[in-house]
Amino acid sequence: MTRPPGRILLSVVSGNCPQARGLLVDQVLDASPNALVLSVSLHNGPDTYPVVQRLSRSADPRMPHAAHHGVTGAPAVVVRQDLLSIGRATHRPSVVVLALPEELDTLPFLLELWRDQLGAGSLGDHYTPGPVLAGVDPSSFLADIGCVHRAVHRWNGWRADAPVTRAEAAAAQVETADTVVLHSPAGTRTGLASGVASLVQLLNSRAQVVTHDGEAPARLTAAALRPISYDPQEAWRARLDPVTVPHMPHDSTHGVGSVLWRARHPLHPGRLADALAVVLLGVVRGHGHLWLANQPDSVVTWRSAGAHLQLRESGPWLEADAPQLWEAASAQRRTLASWYWDDYFGERRNEITLTGVDLDAARILEALDAALLSDEELAQGRDRWLGLADPFFAGDDS
Repeated sequence: MTRPPGRILLSVVSGNCPQARGLLVDQVLDASPNALVLSVSLHNGPDTYPVVQRLSRSADPRMPHAAHHGVTGAPAVVVRQDLLSIGRATHRPSVVVLALPEELDTLPFLLELWRDQLGAGSLGDHYTPGPVLAGVDPSSFLADIGCVHRAVHRWNGWRADAPVTRAEAAAAQVETADTVVLHSPAGTRTGLASGVASLVQLLNSRAQVVTHDGEAPARLTAAALRPISYDPQEAWRARLDPVTVPHMPHDSTHGVGSVLWRARHPLHPGRLADALAVVLLGVVRGHGHLWLANQPDSVVTWRSAGAHLQLRESGPWLEADAPQLWEAASAQRRTLASWYWDDYFGERRNEITLTGVDLDAARILEALDAALLSDEELAQGRDRWLGLADPFFAGDDS
């Protein structure tokens, strides 16, 4: 995608710590010296919305530094108004770098930010979407990806999401990025950055991964400084669908590898619960979707980070006689459903990708296969399946 004349390139920068984010902003400014940086921070507000604080700065004297008054409101609404004001100004930058805090869940925030609002103006009138970049300190990332005992409250574009673990937040940040830059401070142990780079590449095979050894500044790739080549709203929406394209396993490096499991029969909930001790051993990140026998009409999403697993009912499966469900789904999901469609099961299937260190792939696959309904159990029909004991959704908390 090329940038139409007169439009501003809007790049997005996040970081797993303030230092990593700041270093990455400096790298972007080194490549685009006259870019305007709009930094966002969130603070607890008096009601259901946070106080959104913004700071803009640029080397161009026609666009002086400005500390905007904190505004209580939906983050995407506040930031969109700032960006529209910049886009309508007489003196406009060619590049705006939007620096986001850890408290923002980047993907849903961006989807809401770019969504057209009636009577409110459109970002597309002034901006071309640039890449999403994430600065990562490897030591902090390894600490966070294993942290499942501390909750993080994040905001999407409109409201506060349910709390997630620090492990989930760390994984989601690198999975959203188009470019991940690893900043290793001087004195970091040898091999740490390369090991984390291998893990990040498995978590997000689309991303360019750039390592920085703490001496010379890392140079960003050309792709990190030009408009993205995909339709961002369609791509972001597809990534938030409960049924997504799986991450295919790559060759293991530094002991880090992935296992992909697929199956067409529904899962027995009790046997799946018993299998988790084997399935999650050594797993750093897992995601996918399940067909549970006692939840035959609901897609159950699997999200694990570290030792924490969340299973969540995430809407209905697509049905042949429900056109409204197909219209609401992303183009990617509709394509996947058509590709894997079964005359009897429809869209229903299981698909999980597990990424971790020294995974025993054969043992994991065997444990998951053993949790499937047998042919005899399958023949008993859904009325019998609905009566199976439910260790996951029997209470209020999945």
